[in-house]
Amino acid sequence: METKLLTVSHSPHIHQVQSIPRIMYDVVIALLPALIFSVYVFGLGALMVTLAAVLSSLFFEYVIAKYIIKRKPDILDGSAIITGILLAFNVPSNLPIWIVVIGSFVAIGIGKMSFGGLGNNPFNPALVGRVFLLISFPVQMTTWPVPFQDRMSFADTVTGATPLSIIKEGIKNGESMTSLMKQIPSYTEFLIGSQAGSLGEISAFLLILGFLYLVYRKVITWHIPVTIIATMFIFSGILWLGNPEQNMDPIFHILTGGAMLGAIYMATDYVTSPMSIRGMYIYSVGIGVITILIRVFGAYPEGVSFAILILNAFVPLINKYVKPISFGEKVKNG
Repeated sequence: METKLLTVSHSPHIHQVQSIPRIMYDVVIALLPALIFSVYVFGLGALMVTLAAVLSSLFFEYVIAKYIIKRKPDILDGSAIITGILLAFNVPSNLPIWIVVIGSFVAIGIGKMSFGGLGNNPFNPALVGRVFLLISFPVQMTTWPVPFQDRMSFADTVTGATPLSIIKEGIKNGESMTSLMKQIPSYTEFLIGSQAGSLGEISAFLLILGFLYLVYRKVITWHIPVTIIATMFIFSGILWLGNPEQNMDPIFHILTGGAMLGAIYMATDYVTSPMSIRGMYIYSVGIGVITILIRVFGAYPEGVSFAILILNAFVPLINKYVKPISFGEKVKNG
């Protein structure tokens, strides 16, 4: 008779009413306001890209689980839906559907299922898909539809540069921040959502609203998002104070690009983020610093995706050396 061993972690053992589906669908609910607004801003393209990403993510998870890993598929736990939505939030709304499907395959097949599925992946699957597409299809992945233009069209849309791209290219060409500021929307428009970019870049306010919902539901804590944003603010603020004509101010960095989306919805992934509070701080500071370094000194105008994936790789090391105090253990002084 085969003996099955049961591995039990150290005490205390705390029972919670939260389940994986409840957590995942809470994240879906938190993202819905931003998703609905992105459809309003970008129109048909945003809806088609999101549906394609979600449906193809569900399809690939089902097929891989059933026919390759050979286990019962559980596509309704919400994890594949989240991967699809977050992938859609990281790409242009006019991205060809076949490229979206490739991104879903990489996210689910390589970023998640190749490691054994939910709970085993070392990297955020949606970011794995997004970075793969950025490297493989750089032109399509950096062609951004202009808000409120041709909303009933998908392929033939008016395109423009993102604020981060405008600043990056302008500084490269020797322009000053004073002149470049005239080419980008106001910070109020950034907060509400009125600039070229991906679905997840258009409304910082609605992403923050989702963050408050997740904290209220105790799906995530404030530690990672707030520390990432604070680190970006401080580091970019130092650079800005040192040379305000060659560096954007901290508020610009926080409200543009994927800062809010990455800090709130991607860096907080349970599987790929540290377990301890101290570990969360180390992880978050690293993400904030690397994001600004890439934005200011790197080849890409955006750096959030790369920063999160880099720190994902360090999470096992952080968990090993930065551990919470064991239950019942006394803290030694000196």
